[in-house]
Amino acid sequence: MGVRVSKANLAAAVAKEGCVGVISTVGLGDFENRPGSEFVKVNELALRNEIRKARKMTDGVIGVNVLHALSNYENLVRTAAEEGADMIICGAGLPLDMPLITSGHASKLVPIVSSARAFSIICRKWKQYGKKPDAVVVEGAKAGGHLGFDYDELVNGKTRDLDEILTEVIAVANSFDRPIPVVAAGGIFDGKDIARVLNLGASGVQMATRFVCTDECDVHINFKKAYIDSKKEDITIIKSPVGMPGRVINNAFVEKIKRGETVPFKCAYKCLKSCDPRTAPYCIAKVLLRAAEGHLEEAFAFAGENAYRCKEIVSVKKLVNELAEEAAYHLGKMKPAPGLA
Repeated sequence: MGVRVSKANLAAAVAKEGCVGVISTVGLGDFENRPGSEFVKVNELALRNEIRKARKMTDGVIGVNVLHALSNYENLVRTAAEEGADMIICGAGLPLDMPLITSGHASKLVPIVSSARAFSIICRKWKQYGKKPDAVVVEGAKAGGHLGFDYDELVNGKTRDLDEILTEVIAVANSFDRPIPVVAAGGIFDGKDIARVLNLGASGVQMATRFVCTDECDVHINFKKAYIDSKKEDITIIKSPVGMPGRVINNAFVEKIKRGETVPFKCAYKCLKSCDPRTAPYCIAKVLLRAAEGHLEEAFAFAGENAYRCKEIVSVKKLVNELAEEAAYHLGKMKPAPGLA
């Protein structure tokens, strides 16, 4: 949901409906038009502004997502904690030092993992700080954007199923005196999916793809239309220049980079730890910024595997209500609403 896809407007709208609204911290600041020396400060101020803006719009729960892979990861985590974010969610690496960075603040800490092993490592490390995760997000291979799975396994459909990984993480989470809530993510599209993972023992779900196609999503309408207009065969995996596979919606630009063509660029900030601007074929930050602004002729949209199933743009309120009704029906708590199966 970064760069600039999920900001204060979307997060506040989601929080108003009783869910956790999440602000993505990736590339919030006007980093392109500032010297590299200002990169950290610009993004820090932008995050503070987005959290404060969301707070003015709702008294609901506001979370902040920070990628461990970001070069300004520590600053963003610290800033979110200082601004009183209700929770800080962190993936794209193992946030082993997050309790130390947020010491003295009340934000709930929620790592994102793709295996029980990764979760166990985090729990052991955090124990040294007298802390355990307040919850954990288990992200499967059907998620959008950068993925914590092997490229070849993704392309060949050989990755482990979310439900299998989820069950293993739940077993670890339940081994504590006070079980840690487990949140399922990656390919969760409708109420039937929600009911399925809740029946497996999950405490909730994290969703992104569906919320792109909402009136309140902060991204340009062209980005949303890329979802609406996509077909199943358009959802594809690329090799990101930062060393991770990524799931995107295919277009002319994607075909260009798959052919090995490059987009020369100059980098003054190195936003991702794993990026080598000297050898990267294009700047992923600039590409995602262009996408958020609607310039998809020179960019691509990150998307989950089910993005092609999005057929209309609706309000957050309508989407949340539909998801809740579907989930309740499939959990056997109510009669099917009109149109539900």
